[in-house]
Amino acid sequence: MRPEGAADRMLICGIKASHDGAVAVIEEGRLLFSVEMEKLKNGERYSALGDLRRVTEILAAEGLSPADIDQFVVDGWYTKDAAGEHAIDVNASGRPVQLRVAPYVESPGDDGPLQRHTFSGHGFNDYASFTHVANHLLGAYCSSPFAARGEDAFVLVWDGRIVPRLYRVQAKTHEVTMVSALMPVTGSSFADFCAQFEPYRRDTDSLSTDQQIRHHLSIAGKAMAYAAKGRVETGSFTVFDNLIAEFPDITAEKVGVLGDKVASNRDELMPGLSNADIIATYQAYLGHHLLKRLTSVMERRFPEGGHNLVLGGGCALNIKWNTAIRASKVFQEVFIPPFPNDAGAAIGTAVCEMFKRGRTVLEWDVYSGPPIITGTLPDGWRVQPCDERQLAALLHAEGEPVVVLSGRAELGPRALGNRSILAPATDARMKDRINAIKNRAAYRPVAPICLEDRAPEVFAPGTPDPYMLFEHRMRPGWAERVPAVVHLDGTARLQTIASTQDTDTARILAAYAEISGVPVLCNTSANLEGRGFFPDVESAARWGGTRYIWSEGTLYTSPDVG
Repeated sequence: MRPEGAADRMLICGIKASHDGAVAVIEEGRLLFSVEMEKLKNGERYSALGDLRRVTEILAAEGLSPADIDQFVVDGWYTKDAAGEHAIDVNASGRPVQLRVAPYVESPGDDGPLQRHTFSGHGFNDYASFTHVANHLLGAYCSSPFAARGEDAFVLVWDGRIVPRLYRVQAKTHEVTMVSALMPVTGSSFADFCAQFEPYRRDTDSLSTDQQIRHHLSIAGKAMAYAAKGRVETGSFTVFDNLIAEFPDITAEKVGVLGDKVASNRDELMPGLSNADIIATYQAYLGHHLLKRLTSVMERRFPEGGHNLVLGGGCALNIKWNTAIRASKVFQEVFIPPFPNDAGAAIGTAVCEMFKRGRTVLEWDVYSGPPIITGTLPDGWRVQPCDERQLAALLHAEGEPVVVLSGRAELGPRALGNRSILAPATDARMKDRINAIKNRAAYRPVAPICLEDRAPEVFAPGTPDPYMLFEHRMRPGWAERVPAVVHLDGTARLQTIASTQDTDTARILAAYAEISGVPVLCNTSANLEGRGFFPDVESAARWGGTRYIWSEGTLYTSPDVG
């Protein structure tokens, strides 16, 4: 049934059917929830929707039925059916079907970037669909503070199968226009290039299509961390310039060729550079040219300055590029939602319909994923009451990592306190310990979570960064005090959290800072390897990676602890 009092209020359900499948519902401009498939039942990372029955199941878990939804909206995609129409392979009640959708990106003949496509069937009545790019564009803008303030903004969308595209959203007129493509390099370029080098090169012929997709999608984030092992050799930028000049546009396939050329001729093209050096250099090369082209367009066409920028698409998870754009001061203010990649596509596609119907502002909370449950604990686990201050005292006294599971899960790919492993950062060995229990490579960083009002004391710049999307460095003296959260290149992917924020983790961190004098804890995602966040306490207990699990005022202790 509809939420109380919602009988006459519009409910829009957004569906992402391909990888990073999700279902989101917006009620009169307010996000009720967004549930990603990987965050249910320890689903594999990047899981697709799979079966259309899952839409009904997710709605039912939230007290809704398909009959309550006024408009279903499905994200656009690049795959096509036998007739050449854009469609996604899914199941319906266990039978394979093809779900017709909008294209991946708008065409010159369309009615602007927000061309609305309409289809019917599959229990969704007459459902709408917008391009995949449109969901990134409007999902990012409508969730921004600029939309909330009624301000215009430019939106840079750079996703796997498109080149970086700059759009402009004008709040008063609701106009959305394409400004310019910035450079002929698709968003998957970084991952496709890195896939030609160890530790990411592997024979994918024996993998299923789903396994190949998961492997590819996992590379960019890992390679961003791996690049810190190397150095950026700006003198090699000309090597990439010359190689890229051979192609009129850099698609995923061509970047693979480019990477193979570098790998095969590395002693000639990049003598003395390690794999990490080459990966770091290519990452910096892409960021350099992105900023160069973006700056050129803005100075030439919008020289008055004072503009806002929103970043959307999977490339907006690259903190090196984000930080360079913000530090350039080309824009007055830069915003990135915590779900810029396809994890936010169900939200974005629902927002497209909302925007078409006249609303520009999305009211949302980052903790709008599936709620936590307890489940059935293995034998022997001790259960006792424990408030946030008591947990903070335990963290300080015992120096043990603790799985913290609280409320609704975070939106997007990064743990932000509700599905986290928290640990003291004062011992450098904690990073190695966390990477070991999560079976992660030793070069992977562990992120810091810090009280917002003290972040400038510990980090530079230490500006508010609630979604871990920009780069920070340690202030003098602090790298020695919290060594577990310092990455190999001296940076940190910081999450700031206000002490006044009404979350369990905010209260834990505030109490820990008061007890220890240190306003920083380690924060990494609580999940099985290759899976989404733990959906319940039971999963974390059966995993057994930590002695303690804490969930909403209760401490669970492993029977292995004396």
